[in-house]
Amino acid sequence: MAVVATNLKKGQCIKYEGDRGIVLGLEHRTPGKGNALIAATIRSFNNGNKKTIRFASSDKVEIVETDRQKLEFSYSDPSGYHFMDLTTYETVSFDESLVGDAKDFMKEGQEVEILFLEGEAVSIDLPTNVELTVTESSEGIKGDTANNPTKPATLETGITIQVPLFVKEGDVLKVNTEDGSYVGRA
Repeated sequence: MAVVATNLKKGQCIKYEGDRGIVLGLEHRTPGKGNALIAATIRSFNNGNKKTIRFASSDKVEIVETDRQKLEFSYSDPSGYHFMDLTTYETVSFDESLVGDAKDFMKEGQEVEILFLEGEAVSIDLPTNVELTVTESSEGIKGDTANNPTKPATLETGITIQVPLFVKEGDVLKVNTEDGSYVGRA
């Protein structure tokens, strides 16, 4: 199915230049002279690279049919990452290339949304913020409160992030999954 470029929406999957990708952002530009342009930031499913493509406002863009499915992360082992389908209770496995950096924010029992493109899993969408427990953190230096100081803390998934000095082992934190930053205490 093809749509006019002005009707593109964030999150749609499209075919472009012989590749397939997901639209991450759109910007409508109207230069002083000439026709309006749509600048679409697209992440390729083949290589994961981001690219900005310009479409004329009258260009037709091919939309790819997709299916989104909620799965629950069960566990990981050397053979891959295993998820449970919440409707059929079947186990679905994916390799590390699909999971990528999402592994740093997934814990057992967490629901994630998996995007299937023509029957093939292509990406994992995490919630914007997740709650993770601090497993290791050094003590903050007493009196060091100038310039918003931070210290490293290791979370239950193994990722290390920068946190304020008052955070200690056992605290449950909200972490932004897009950039891995500390959001606050849960």
